[in-house]
Amino acid sequence: MEKVKVGIVGLGRLGRQHAENLAFRIPHCELTAICSVVEEEVWEVQSKWKIPYGYTTYEEMLKNKELDAIFIASPSGFHCNQIQLALEAGFHVFSEKPLGLYLEEAIDVEKAVKAHPNQVFMLGFMRRYDKSYLAAKEKIDRGEIGDPIFIRCYGLDPAAKIESFLQFAEANYSGGLFIDMAIHDLDLARWYLGTEGKEVWAIGGGYERKEFDALQDAETGAAMVRFENNAIGVFLAGRNCAHGYHIETEIIGTKGSLRIGTVPERNQVVLFNELGAVQECVDGFLERFEQAYRSEVEEFISCILEGRKPAVTVQDGVESTRLGYACKESFEKRELVKNKAHTGIV
Repeated sequence: MEKVKVGIVGLGRLGRQHAENLAFRIPHCELTAICSVVEEEVWEVQSKWKIPYGYTTYEEMLKNKELDAIFIASPSGFHCNQIQLALEAGFHVFSEKPLGLYLEEAIDVEKAVKAHPNQVFMLGFMRRYDKSYLAAKEKIDRGEIGDPIFIRCYGLDPAAKIESFLQFAEANYSGGLFIDMAIHDLDLARWYLGTEGKEVWAIGGGYERKEFDALQDAETGAAMVRFENNAIGVFLAGRNCAHGYHIETEIIGTKGSLRIGTVPERNQVVLFNELGAVQECVDGFLERFEQAYRSEVEEFISCILEGRKPAVTVQDGVESTRLGYACKESFEKRELVKNKAHTGIV
């Protein structure tokens, strides 16, 4: 196999970026088919980029035997079913996070992946492929901060996008703040600390936009997690960040600490004027993690060509969903919740 032929489903904001990477930036890869329920999107991309096949029905795309792999960038609620259908059809599969909106369906996907051991499955936790987050992981593994005992994560989306976030929540596509947004930070915590969450306390609400309260979702929410090894995690996620897109992570160990993204600077330019020293901030996840989105897909294609499995596994998706769902449950019930992974409950 000289090139991996890929079909992508979902041409929204992130799907379009992934499609462009697959078509023009990923070595040994060919974007052969695109699929969207929006016919105009399919026609536009297919004609502009000269993509051989275009579909408005996912099941029809799966009948295309020229394809080697399926890339899933559809809304979160479709991921589980589409993953299982693609695996059953014999394809390698990459799916954007989250694995699923509900724990039960995430476990079903785990079973499906294990039933197809000769196919590559990879989940889009792209921060693991960001150079800064990778460098922090390497330092932790080398013992440069001792044993990591505390992690603090901020995941704040720009206030300028709050209307689109609200529409996304109203359509029930996201699974809520902790599943949609905080899941990246929950995965990072598991990765950095090397352990699973045990207990969760989550709070939040609609502060600027009360509509989130009516949806039982949070515009801004926070969770405190006690991990199995007694390490502490504090996670803040929000939809209303005035200065832009702010992703920040701090890990404190017994012998030192690390911080990533403390200032979400767009570049190294500093403007000095009557406002003081001003730095522009990144305005969204596509800009901040442009390199990481490309690197994770390069890894997926390499795994297919080399016959190996990626480091991000389906179990990472299940366990992050467990923890995210525990946060969601704690927020909705307003009480301390045991992570189901540690109670024997499925």
